[in-house]
Amino acid sequence: MTSAAEPMQTLTLGPQGPTVPALGIGTWAWGDKLFWGYGDKYGEAELEKAFQSAIAQGITLFDTAEIYGFGESERLIGRFLKQHHPDQPIQIATKYFPLPWRFSPSAVSEALTASLTRLGVTAVDLYQVHWHFDFLLGQPKLMQALAAEVQRGRIKSVGVSNYSTEQMRAAHKQLADLGVPLAVNQVQYSLLARKIETNGIMAAAKELNVTILAYSPLAQGLLTGKYSAATYEPPVGARRLDPRFSQQGLEKLAPLFDKLKEIGDRHSKTPAQVALNWIIAQGALPIPGAKNANQAEQNAGALGWSLSNTEVAELSDTSSAVL
Repeated sequence: MTSAAEPMQTLTLGPQGPTVPALGIGTWAWGDKLFWGYGDKYGEAELEKAFQSAIAQGITLFDTAEIYGFGESERLIGRFLKQHHPDQPIQIATKYFPLPWRFSPSAVSEALTASLTRLGVTAVDLYQVHWHFDFLLGQPKLMQALAAEVQRGRIKSVGVSNYSTEQMRAAHKQLADLGVPLAVNQVQYSLLARKIETNGIMAAAKELNVTILAYSPLAQGLLTGKYSAATYEPPVGARRLDPRFSQQGLEKLAPLFDKLKEIGDRHSKTPAQVALNWIIAQGALPIPGAKNANQAEQNAGALGWSLSNTEVAELSDTSSAVL
């Protein structure tokens, strides 16, 4: 837990968005039965403890979406918020899914209303467009609808997710013309997913002062130290579809696993905490998942210390060699 002598690391979303911890919690697994198996090995009780544990560590940013568990993730957070003492502000980020039949600006307002109702709040700190979709409604009208909700006070900052460099630039300009800054582009980013470094997204985000929110920062658990070729067991669930979780895939990644452990031992940190700290060193904000209190506490251990420049470079080089 961060002490009074060690203030929580924070950053501001975009040029003038809310100030949030330098690490958040992604809640895709909260209520999702199809991909994550919610209700089987974990349930609401474990997730509420994860919520409480994160807050106790000063991690108060929770990223959800209307499509996570078909609204169940938002409903769970809403129930947890009711039990939370209001002294410590919680920041909620959620997302609008621009499905093909949502072809009018009113669809944005209706979707936001439904999300706010499930969450039990009157406004969200960050509202993101889940995917770029230019069908019927079109991006300019979508951005106008989002700007209108900022003016109504129901959205504190606007973000996008999974937008390319060109799409992010266009959204940034469309919003700027309406007097609203683009705060965030949420994209996949980790030591095992580094395309944003070479496809222009990261460079453009820095130029435009758009914060990168990094989802899947632990590569669905690959970077936690839990998986190795030496102790190989066939993965279960969705991980069975990912060749990186095969024995051959884990053997290829072994040098990176070893480097994470080596550096972690040096700092008395876990491989996961090192992997998350590496993302923070890049200026991005990681949002790892947490299905129980221990995972939430472990995530928080990525804050309050820093890798050296040499260690950041070693991890980057080792990552590049295995990708």
